[in-house]
Amino acid sequence: MESTCFLFFSIVAIFFVAAHGVSETESLLKFKNSLVIGRENALESWNRRNPPCKWTGVLCDRGFVWGLRLENFEISGSIDIEALMGLKSLRSLSFINNKLRGPFPEFKKLVALKSLYLSNNQFDVKIPKDAFDGMRWLKKLHLENNNFSGEIPTSLVKSPKLLELRLDGNRFTGQIPEFTHQPHMLNLSNNALTGQIPNILSTMDSKLFEGNKGLCGKPLDTKCTSSYNLSQEPKSSPKKKSFKFLYIVAVAIVALAALLVVIGLIIFLYRRRAKRQPLLSAEPGPSSLQMRAGIQESERGQSSYHSQNRAAKKMIHTTKLSFLRDDKGKFELQDLLKASAEILGSGCFGASYKTLLSNGSVMVVKRFKHMNKAGIEEFQEHMKRLGRLNHENLLPIVAYYYKKEEKLFVSDFVANGSLAAHLHGHKSLGQPSLDWPTRLNIVKGVGRGLLYLNKNLPSLMAPHGHLKSSNVLLSEKFEPLLMDYGLIPMINEESAQELMVAYKSPEYLKQNRVTKKTDVWGLGVLILEILTGKLPESFPQVDKESEEDLASWVRSSFKEEWTQELFDQEMGKTSNCEAHILKLLRIGLSCCEVDVEKRLDIREAVEKMEDLMKEKEQGDDDFYSTYASEADGRSSRGVSSEAINLS
Repeated sequence: MESTCFLFFSIVAIFFVAAHGVSETESLLKFKNSLVIGRENALESWNRRNPPCKWTGVLCDRGFVWGLRLENFEISGSIDIEALMGLKSLRSLSFINNKLRGPFPEFKKLVALKSLYLSNNQFDVKIPKDAFDGMRWLKKLHLENNNFSGEIPTSLVKSPKLLELRLDGNRFTGQIPEFTHQPHMLNLSNNALTGQIPNILSTMDSKLFEGNKGLCGKPLDTKCTSSYNLSQEPKSSPKKKSFKFLYIVAVAIVALAALLVVIGLIIFLYRRRAKRQPLLSAEPGPSSLQMRAGIQESERGQSSYHSQNRAAKKMIHTTKLSFLRDDKGKFELQDLLKASAEILGSGCFGASYKTLLSNGSVMVVKRFKHMNKAGIEEFQEHMKRLGRLNHENLLPIVAYYYKKEEKLFVSDFVANGSLAAHLHGHKSLGQPSLDWPTRLNIVKGVGRGLLYLNKNLPSLMAPHGHLKSSNVLLSEKFEPLLMDYGLIPMINEESAQELMVAYKSPEYLKQNRVTKKTDVWGLGVLILEILTGKLPESFPQVDKESEEDLASWVRSSFKEEWTQELFDQEMGKTSNCEAHILKLLRIGLSCCEVDVEKRLDIREAVEKMEDLMKEKEQGDDDFYSTYASEADGRSSRGVSSEAINLS
């Protein structure tokens, strides 16, 4: 009986999967029929002879379609949303560099969509206000370089998970709506927006708002004036003006009276309290960093003189910074709290703040939320170990602050930003893309830094544990600096498993273990990201069942020969470098081997990269980086006419 039931359910399951597959095939073919394909044979593989997962531009996870990447196909026509609704696992759509135009499609019907890319098309319509209603999973929206007009849809800025928004190079008008949170990436430049920039966006780069003559307020230098604001309002009749004036006067009088009452009450309570207990020395109010980070200096409001005295001693202890380097000069936590602060971003562990000290030093304060695993003695001992590390490809920790509820790390500010920003956000920042020699040099430096960590932190299985492009900073000469290394012993286990890169590795997902080669897997993914320009996060979340990630996508696309579509189109011009680029790609894939035994160890990986570097320098006189030349003050060298343009 049990075997019969099992057989029955097996047949039903097989039938369901088969039916789902047929449904996806029919949905995709129906969708294809709504498009006009300008590029010959671009979707020739879209036929019933092959399963959809083998079709050009179709991305699959566990046999189901989760994404369509139909870029540079000269596509026009209309996007059949009804057909796409048949793809139940669809999470990502990309139609970059095509010829789409006409009414804005009803993407809101695809409620599970996470990423939508419509950059560089020919849309010239107003987007309805409710165009994004219900899209609560939307994380990335790229609409740049079209001709969209009208106001920015209010339904868009209410998306709770929105991380990236690019609307630059359009004709949007009106005011910038109030965002519920600050996106990680935002670009509104070169539109026709007016009015004051919302406060939540006031700490972002001013370049992201340039080209809008009517915008004012921080971070722009243009101040908002009352005359400017009045000029934006329609003229009202004299009666309405006089009524409005009287209303404002009445409100002001009531507000003033209420304010006087509140002030009187505060003075009364203050004097009454002063009679009961002696005063402590006055302390300065919270500074920008203190208000932004919510850092508490000490316990206050004790009930007696002795308890206040103990609190003062506790404050001296708890607000003291512990320095790991002696070459930066001494400063106290209060100096950081008093300094002006600018939020740089909010990562998975907490926010980072840029602070300018009174002595002119620019520091970064990073606040950690998930560091309650180690006690104070264990924590301090581990920090001393990290403080003894000294390598040209590691960002040193200058000082730290310990409190049971929170930890702060202080390090030097690196103005050039992260590798992730240069790979994926250089256009919005107005910067050139990284060329091939620079990318190779970055990979080499990252490898050297990992090798040093392995030698000097031998007790840690994954000495870095959180290697990704956003944790690689670039110096003025574009040398890589690893950050957020050595954190695993201090992070809560549950948080580490959820957030850290080491716990996304195949060996942990399948065998629940971290090995000495786990960081090598992270290095391999980073190499593939640098070469392809693809974000690892743009692939579905890897789990114990899934096989689809950046490495498997590269393996399925790589045919052991030069394939221009596989590599980042922003890599720029090279001269006879295809063989070296392919060698680095193979090194990256060897680092990403699912079988740990077959995977390279860190020493082997670095040796292969060093050999590739020597081979390149000896065999190609054109091995040259425009970044290095700018940093060293040398004039740029011309690229030969034989150079191959990857863009």
